[in-house]
Amino acid sequence: MPRIIESVPNISEGRRSDVVKAVVEVLGRVPGVRVLDVQSDQDHNRSVISLAGDEKSLPGALLSLFEVAVDRIDLRSHEGEHPRAGAVDVVPFIPIEGATMADCVALARRLGQAVAERFQLPVYLYEEAATAPHRRNLEDIRRGQFEGLAEKMRDPQWKPDYGPPAPHPSAGATVIGARMPLIAYNINLGTSDLEVAKRIAKAIRHSSGGFRHVKAMGVMLEERKLAQVSINMTDFKKTPLHRVFETVRSEADRYGVSVVGSEIVGLVPAEALMDAADYYLRLENFSPSQVLERKLRESK
Repeated sequence: MPRIIESVPNISEGRRSDVVKAVVEVLGRVPGVRVLDVQSDQDHNRSVISLAGDEKSLPGALLSLFEVAVDRIDLRSHEGEHPRAGAVDVVPFIPIEGATMADCVALARRLGQAVAERFQLPVYLYEEAATAPHRRNLEDIRRGQFEGLAEKMRDPQWKPDYGPPAPHPSAGATVIGARMPLIAYNINLGTSDLEVAKRIAKAIRHSSGGFRHVKAMGVMLEERKLAQVSINMTDFKKTPLHRVFETVRSEADRYGVSVVGSEIVGLVPAEALMDAADYYLRLENFSPSQVLERKLRESK
C-alpha cells in the first residue's frame, strides 16, 4: 500500500496573490506531490496550503516552499489578525494512509534539520514531534509572536531544536511537527464588537476551561466589519463540530448577537461533516456506508 502523508504549511501571506501563486507553483513542480487546497485570508494575512505526498516527495517540495517564502515574506512589515512567529509559520505532517505517526515525527525532524541548515532559520518541533512538554502546544511556542521572538529566545528553555539561537531577521522562526488531522473552523458573529468574540473564544477553548480539544481566539474581519471566533479543533471525534457551533451560538445569544455564518479553512475529514449532518437532521440508524460516493469508492 502506498503511503499518503498530508502536510499543511501555513505561510504569513494572504494579501499578495503573486507571492502565494509563486509558492503554489514551485510545489506543483515536484513529482509525487499533490496540491489539494489553497486558502488565503486577507484579514489574517495568512495562507493555508494542503499537500499530499510521501516521505520521499514532501521534503523537497517543502524546502522549495521555504525558499520562496523566506525570500519574499518580511515579517518586519507584516500585519494581520493571526498570530505568527515565522514567514513559514507552521508545517505539520499528518498520517493519512499507510503511514504512522512515528513516520511523521521522523519526517518532521528530518525537515527541521534541513530547513535550519539551508536557511539559517530557528526551528521548533511541536505536538507529537516535540522534544519537551512545554513545546508541545503551538500557541506556547508562538506566544509573543515575531516581535517578541528575540527576547523569548534568550531564555534557555526556548533554545530552538535546530538552527541559530536568534531569529532570522525577516523570516523569524518556524514550527514543524506531527499531529492528527485538525479542523480550522471559524464562526462569524453579527457584530463588530471584538470583545464579544474574545469572550466567546475564552468560553470554549480548553486553556480557559472549555472543550478539551478546542483552541480559539477572537479576531476582527476588517473588510466585513464582523467579529469572528477563530477555532482550531484538534480532535473532532471527541469534540465534534456541531457541539462547538451550538455552544458559540448559545454564548452569542447572551450578548444579543447572532451567528451569521461559519467557514472551514483548508480540508476537513468527511466523517466530521457526516457527524454534523447526523446531529442536525436527527438521522436514525445512519451509517457512513449510505454515502453514495463512499460506497462507489469502496466497490472499486
